Amino acid sequence: MTEQTRIVGSETAIGGKTATLYRMVMPSHVCPYGLKAKHLLEQKGYAVDDRWLTTRDETDRFKALHGVQTTPQTFIDGERVGGYDDLRRFFGLKVADPNATSYTPVLAVFAATGALALAVSQAVYGTPLTVRTIEWFVAFSMVILGMLKLQDVERFSTMFLNYDLLAKRWVPYGRVYPFAEFGAGVLMAAGVLNWLSIPVALFIGTVGGISVFYAVYVQKRELKCACVGGSSRVPLGFLSLTENVFMVAMALWMLFSHA
Repeated sequence: MTEQTRIVGSETAIGGKTATLYRMVMPSHVCPYGLKAKHLLEQKGYAVDDRWLTTRDETDRFKALHGVQTTPQTFIDGERVGGYDDLRRFFGLKVADPNATSYTPVLAVFAATGALALAVSQAVYGTPLTVRTIEWFVAFSMVILGMLKLQDVERFSTMFLNYDLLAKRWVPYGRVYPFAEFGAGVLMAAGVLNWLSIPVALFIGTVGGISVFYAVYVQKRELKCACVGGSSRVPLGFLSLTENVFMVAMALWMLFSHA
């Protein structure tokens, strides 16, 4: 085997700890998990015997020799630890579950739109806390959530069919919804064409809220929400309902305050 070797960090290794790391480093591809494994080892005080697999053939021969399916591979004290996830487990660190549900995507959207609303209010009115801040927060949230759905309308509409009551009766509604949410949010942010944005937001928010409530609290089904797109692992539940409540509340507020 002709792998290249780089000895890294030996002068700073704690207690003479060393690890051998085999990772793909090719002209057209440097394995990101190899870089992460190297960084983690150095963080833990290891001098890294960094061995590069520079061709596909060399990589395949390495995997066949050690009976592994993937690279990078780390060896410590002559024993194979494994890939990047295995290395994290070796150090007692958390390993992300790709199938786990999480509210993080929705919370990230709300955090971003909240910050934008505060920033715009500061820029326009000289203070971050105004009534328009709340209006912009809801409107921006609708736009961003609509945009996330529009990235793959077909995938969104398929997931949407799992729980939306109207989409189950009229399948094209699943493809209409993201455009309606996005458009109503833009109009509400601008404060124009209220005669159009208010009924649209009120309608889709009401139908959505009833659908989520029925699926989660009546049928007690455990589903994933399509609120941030069809690839979402956000569980259908309280935050999913909140999206729809925001739209209904915004529509009612604008209906009475801008009448």
